[in-house]
Amino acid sequence: MTYRERERKKAISIRDSMFKDPGSGFFLGKERDFVLNELALNLWKGIREDAREYFKKNQIPWWQGDRDGPTGHLLSSQVACLNHLYYLRQRKDLATAVLKGIDPAVTEAVMVDDGMVEFEFIGEHNYLGEKSHTRGANSTSIDAVMIGKSGRQKKFFLIEWKYTEDYGFESKYIAERSSVYDKLITAKDSPFVDIQVEALYYEPFYQLMRQTLLGVKLRGLTPY
Repeated sequence: MTYRERERKKAISIRDSMFKDPGSGFFLGKERDFVLNELALNLWKGIREDAREYFKKNQIPWWQGDRDGPTGHLLSSQVACLNHLYYLRQRKDLATAVLKGIDPAVTEAVMVDDGMVEFEFIGEHNYLGEKSHTRGANSTSIDAVMIGKSGRQKKFFLIEWKYTEDYGFESKYIAERSSVYDKLITAKDSPFVDIQVEALYYEPFYQLMRQTLLGVKLRGLTPY
């Protein structure tokens, strides 16, 4: 049994008691035991309305959800990320503790947007020169961003959240993409050294490559 299968089975086993929802919601046109009927229940009730308003205010699309809320898919990485991190937005003490666990030099977490965590971050400008610059869709975005203070320095922490993803062997290397990213991969200030460019166009490396390039472009900027 794969990790995804185990997590799916676990989600179904706790679905009724935890969510009070019978499942059999629709995903990709079919009823699924691991998809809730009432989609909003997939978000922890302590953040549910605030998170939905945050996405609406910032015009962030929900992965496989609707205009007003998340997917009912119990293995959604986007939902898992929010359920774990959204609560930290208004808890500087906990946000600081999380960052200190990553980097002991951090003395405190500081505000990103109007909280301690910003979600589906793409930056103020289209730093990579991509065709689209939309949070959460069709452009390079970071699932969550936090900022920590260390002495007089401020540090960006870019967080990519995965849960049960798996990937095939399809190359993403097409002319439209290579014209954007190849020159960044091979630039003098690139973090990639002595690498075959095409090798970075397979998932999950393709996504990590774009996020790394975004991180490099943000380096040296004054965070908020």
